[in-house]
Amino acid sequence: LHDFIAKNYGIEIDTHWIIDTQIKRLHAYKRQLLNVFRIIHYYFEIKNNPDFTMVPHTFIFGAKAAPSYYFAKEIINLINAVANVVNNDPEVNKYMKIVFMENYGVSLAELIIPASDISEQISTAGKEASGTSNMKFMMNGALTLGTLDGANVEIHERVGDEHSFIFGLKVNDIDELRNKGLYNPWDEYNSNPHVRRILDSLFNGPWCNEPNKFRAIFEEVMNHNDEYFILKDFESYLAESKRVEEYYLDKKA
Repeated sequence: LHDFIAKNYGIEIDTHWIIDTQIKRLHAYKRQLLNVFRIIHYYFEIKNNPDFTMVPHTFIFGAKAAPSYYFAKEIINLINAVANVVNNDPEVNKYMKIVFMENYGVSLAELIIPASDISEQISTAGKEASGTSNMKFMMNGALTLGTLDGANVEIHERVGDEHSFIFGLKVNDIDELRNKGLYNPWDEYNSNPHVRRILDSLFNGPWCNEPNKFRAIFEEVMNHNDEYFILKDFESYLAESKRVEEYYLDKKA
C-alpha cells in the first residue's frame, strides 16, 4: 500500500502510523462527512492548541459517487481540498496525511484492507452499516470504529467492547429525536465551539479558495436538519476515536 500510494499519488505514508480507513461507496448516510469533519477538527487543534496530542494517522478514503449524486461529489471535493492543505503543511503533516484513492474497486481493496488498523463503519444507526467490508477488515486485523448498526452489531457481540469501538446514537434514540422533533442542528452549532469552527471553515477555511465553494455542504447539514445526525454524533465520535488511539499504544494488548 505504501508503494502504491507513493507511486500513484506522490504521497509518502509512514507504515508505523495508524492507517484509518473508510472505503466503499460514497453516500450521505455513510457519513464520510463526519470523518472529514473530525480531520478538520484535528487540523485546527494542531494549529491552535499547544496542548493537543494525537497518535499520527494516515486517513484513507476510497469511494465512488453515483454520476448524478451532486452532494456526494461535493464531499469528495471537500476531502481532496482538505487533503491538499493537510498534506502540504509541515506543522500538520507530521501528525496526519490524507489519501483519497481514485477509482475504488476490488483491486484497491486488496491493497487497503490488509494494511488498515481502523475500519470506519460510521453510518447513521438504522441505515445499515456495510455488511461485508467490515467483516473483511475485521478478519484482516482492523478494529471497528462505528455505530451500533448492521453487521457491526454481530461483530460487537462476538469480539466484545475491548475490540470494537462503538459510538453515537442508537436506532431508538434517533427514532425518538425524529418523531418528537427534538433535534435542531443549529443548537449544536450554537452550543459547541468545535462544531461551529468546522462549519464556518466551509466558508473561510484554508481549503476554500472561493468563498462559497462548500456552501452546498453547509446548507445540506444546517438547513436540511442534519438528516444523518452528523453534528449530534460528533463529540461521541471524537471520544471513541481517542479510545482507539489509546488502545493502539498498548502494544501488548
